[in-house]
Amino acid sequence: MTIRLEDREAIRDILAAYAHAIDRRRWGMMERLFHPDATFKFGLVEGDWRGFVEQARAIIDPCLATQHQLGQTIFGFDGETVCHTETYMTAMHTIPPGYPMTAAFPDKGMIYSGIVAGRYVDRFEKRSGANGAEWRIAQRTGLYDWREFRVVEGVDLSNTAEGAAGYHDERDPSTAAVQGWLG
Repeated sequence: MTIRLEDREAIRDILAAYAHAIDRRRWGMMERLFHPDATFKFGLVEGDWRGFVEQARAIIDPCLATQHQLGQTIFGFDGETVCHTETYMTAMHTIPPGYPMTAAFPDKGMIYSGIVAGRYVDRFEKRSGANGAEWRIAQRTGLYDWREFRVVEGVDLSNTAEGAAGYHDERDPSTAAVQGWLG
């Protein structure tokens, strides 16, 4: 069995692209990250990857902002075409008053921060595709390690100068970095 650094880096790229797609609301990127038959389970969200996107959008899109920070990843290669990983993550969500998905985050009637820390436990598979053999997520299980809610101040960036804050559309300066994932 030959495991190359390129395989590890390809998997890391997918993990990073996933966090970017969630935070920048670039939901169309998901089809490049998951195999067509991939499954997903994390808290309230469960099913195939397309169902995940619909459910995740209902939770994430109403947030004022989100940021997913990835930590260490452990790789467990099982041959040359399967890799099991565990990636630590912390996800910050700025929740507005009137938040509609109260099963995910309560509506506290004010802006607050909902923080989730946990792990993505993934099964990656390297399969033949239009661009040759490529790694993608075949199965994702998200695990909570802890959650907390914080009352915060100064999170409204509506008065921030143009170009000084991130965007959830093509104005975001990161667009060039993820162009290959956008299709």
